[in-house]
Amino acid sequence: MSQEQEIEHVKCLIIGSGPAGYTAAIYAARADLNPVMYTGMEMGGQLTQTTDVDNFPGYPDGIMGPEMMEDFRKQAERFGTQIRFGYVSSVDFSAMPHKVVVDEIKTITADTVIIATGAKAKWLGLPSEQQYNGFGVSACAVCDGFFFKGQDVAIVGAGDTAAEEATYLAKLCKKVYMLVRRDEFRASKAMVHRVLNTPNIEVIYNTETTEIIGNGKNVTGVHVFNHQTKESRTLDIEGFFVAIGHKPNTDIFKGWLDMDETGYLKTIPGTSKTNIEGVFACGDVQDHYYRQAVTAAGSGCMAALDAERYLAAKGDVAKVTA
Repeated sequence: MSQEQEIEHVKCLIIGSGPAGYTAAIYAARADLNPVMYTGMEMGGQLTQTTDVDNFPGYPDGIMGPEMMEDFRKQAERFGTQIRFGYVSSVDFSAMPHKVVVDEIKTITADTVIIATGAKAKWLGLPSEQQYNGFGVSACAVCDGFFFKGQDVAIVGAGDTAAEEATYLAKLCKKVYMLVRRDEFRASKAMVHRVLNTPNIEVIYNTETTEIIGNGKNVTGVHVFNHQTKESRTLDIEGFFVAIGHKPNTDIFKGWLDMDETGYLKTIPGTSKTNIEGVFACGDVQDHYYRQAVTAAGSGCMAALDAERYLAAKGDVAKVTA
């Protein structure tokens, strides 16, 4: 097939398929933008790696993450979204229409691009961590803390997010062990003060997690090693939370879009607009603070509405100048 045949033009291209991407697709399709979505290699995003989702409105009995994303997908398709499995390998935002290369071979030009590529939680890299992911191991205390009400848990991390999540867990759990790898926090003084003044949080410094242990079904404890005293010990816990940060999936946009120091896309406050005209960002790729499915979905709605209004304004200008 020739290069000319490989080029396709679309009105609205959506990159990514989590709650943000699918919600953007639903709104864009209903606005007759005929959206085309490329799902990325993980169709449905982070929620496909979770089990019970109890905090998304409209599911009174809760729902499994993969099942919820399947519902989102069906709704987006119902209104005419073209959903394609594939990944965006490069972009060129230097001219209009925007140029995007998919799977390193197919070129798409787009009047508007909605980026919903999300972020990935950073993990410790232990095999047992992945074995019990969703069965006692979590990277989101706000999402999963409720399941450990009245139980003992541990959280690893030393930054503001870890401190915030530790104090959140302390309201629900009997005991929270906070495992800090160095002899001090990276968190702000205010957050450290809050942690140290919460009676049921025990901070354990200079400590590495060596293995998460369980009974084959659920987490029952964690092996830790103090690299100062050289002592190993086992903590009896039911939940293990990892709060060492997230990495936004933004590598392909470097050099094109404004990002913060950790790689999250910057949007104009109150909108989904990036520094490039016609390019919008929504969901966890631009939100390192809330990181919830419901806020991602809300920002996906914003991105579709921003894209629709952008195209309408361009059309009005074209009519006036014609």
